[in-house]
Amino acid sequence: MPPRTRSGNRRDETARLDVLHAADDLLVEHGFGGLTVEAIAKRAGVAKQTIYRWWPSKVDILLDTLIEDTEKRLPIPTDPPTADTIREYLRAYARFVTEDPAGKVLLTLIAESQHNPATAKTFHERYLGPRREQERAMITAATDAGEITPKLPPDATLDVLLGPIVYCALTNSPIPRTLANTLIGELLGPR
Repeated sequence: MPPRTRSGNRRDETARLDVLHAADDLLVEHGFGGLTVEAIAKRAGVAKQTIYRWWPSKVDILLDTLIEDTEKRLPIPTDPPTADTIREYLRAYARFVTEDPAGKVLLTLIAESQHNPATAKTFHERYLGPRREQERAMITAATDAGEITPKLPPDATLDVLLGPIVYCALTNSPIPRTLANTLIGELLGPR
């Protein structure tokens, strides 16, 4: 007798993407407080039970959206990084958090993490931790290649490079165009 296949838990890729896009759009339109699984299901054209079968919460949906969108729209340089590629990454990061709907997801999850320890833990495990490892590898590779001479350890360097950008985005303040150049020049030193 052939093995029985399970059809109830298999994700349909089209439906999965519809859910992720619906969550993204609804977050931009209504904010985190107005984002509900019911609204996501309705917008995506799937049953609410389907969403709960695939994701335990709206935070998990947003995390999947963020991870997928970040990989596509904010890739970390994989070629041997230089001061110029790091500078461009900072500019792209600034555009991402201020202009891209996925940037709004990132900022929302940062804010929600301040109030919900479970969200903070999941956010760190699934997104912040892995992303930090990739960014740290970028800084370390550029340092090892002699492209930059950071004045701080890699994690502190990243905090100082990305922190002002996130702060400006969270407070709806403009991000100065010269910020990336200034931070790179002051923090990473000459080649």
